[in-house]
Amino acid sequence: MTHDASGYGLWTLVVLNSALFLMFAFSFFKPQTGRDWRTFGAFAAFIVALFVEMYGFPLSIYLMSGWLQTKYPNLDLLSHNTGHLWSTLLGEKGDPHFGALHIASYVFLGFGFYLLSNAWNVLYHAQRRNELAKTGPYARIRHPQYVAFVLILLGFLLQWPTLLTLVMFPILLVMYGRLAITEEAEMRKRFGADFEAYAARTPRFLPSFKRDAPVST
Repeated sequence: MTHDASGYGLWTLVVLNSALFLMFAFSFFKPQTGRDWRTFGAFAAFIVALFVEMYGFPLSIYLMSGWLQTKYPNLDLLSHNTGHLWSTLLGEKGDPHFGALHIASYVFLGFGFYLLSNAWNVLYHAQRRNELAKTGPYARIRHPQYVAFVLILLGFLLQWPTLLTLVMFPILLVMYGRLAITEEAEMRKRFGADFEAYAARTPRFLPSFKRDAPVST
């Protein structure tokens, strides 16, 4: 087994990358209510856990080290490339940063942040006018901001899966689902028939390409 320089213990990178992505997401999401802060807080916990394992301490690699050494005897467990577990487990050769999954992760991340930005812009102006947000991404789905967060999380999971973030992901899905339902109950009380008509033609999370068809996805 060959040993390159360790790709871990780089705590400055943990702090810098966590701060960069959280400030980027914060600038688009701009949490205001308690619900907003819970949404952003759960997202922040995922991001910090991710970068701690990416550059700080490889907990998943440590826990899987016995199996990995048996399955891949020549694997350098402290190499940064090994941490790209999908590439490692699939036996891919070459730099994992140029692999199909890594490239796909950038697509998810890019579209997720784009959707988050667009959704916040529509919601901000709708709130200022005391109206229901129904344009832009809200014309296709009722909760584009939650969908954007999930796309970003999926992007990171494709790029750098860890045991902790894989456990956190379904928990966050349930959390965002419940927050969406709570939010809809509030909108139903506030906007009444206007919201009912909007909800009847607009899916909750998955866009429909059938126009004017009542859906409740």
